[in-house]
Amino acid sequence: LPTAETLPEGTWLFEISHRFLPPVKEGASALWGLDGGGIIRFGLNYSLSDDIMLGLLRSNLDDNLEFNAKFGAYEGGSEALPFKIGVMAGVALNTDPFLIEGAEDNEAQLYGQLMINMLVGDRLAIGIVPTYLRNPRIRDLEAENAFALGLHGQVYVSRSVSFLAEWIVSEAQAENTNDGGTFGVELETRGHFFKIVLTNQTSLNPTQVLGGTPFDFQPDEWRLGFNITRILPF
Repeated sequence: LPTAETLPEGTWLFEISHRFLPPVKEGASALWGLDGGGIIRFGLNYSLSDDIMLGLLRSNLDDNLEFNAKFGAYEGGSEALPFKIGVMAGVALNTDPFLIEGAEDNEAQLYGQLMINMLVGDRLAIGIVPTYLRNPRIRDLEAENAFALGLHGQVYVSRSVSFLAEWIVSEAQAENTNDGGTFGVELETRGHFFKIVLTNQTSLNPTQVLGGTPFDFQPDEWRLGFNITRILPF
């Protein structure tokens, strides 16, 4: 889930993320989920100003290519309880849907999000992300509308270590009948951010994640994943 945070003007942000397909429950025979295929995403964002960021994301799932924009709309609250509000919108093209009949004429997707973030004390960050999604199921010949509600939180135990969790309440789709949940740890080291997670969601790009997941949020269905981001202040 995105936050309302933006970076200083002229800053680049590079990302590589991975969700392994075998569940952790397969144990040593599949190296606890690491010994198998996965969904990969590359992302590059640029700050046009201190409040506006543009992004380009590409996932190998259906060759989903996305262009997005984020705007830091408002910042307020008190010193003890600051909050930020941002908006984000994106358009995605599924340039090579895999074994999906009907997708050729209906492969474009759109979404819009409102991000509300709050810092409680020095160690707890919480966020709410209501979302509109256009065309959640590209195999349908006619595009439909869907709505999702994202909830996330992060607990900072030191300057470089935090624990995170998120939940996306989605409208059930034909193949994706479950909400997506994720939890894990984030490590920060001088411009690099490493997230290591367990999740029941194998997709990565927003238009695919927001439509739900086929897997229940149970230990038998958890997959390993990681996100690596790097700030590039050229």
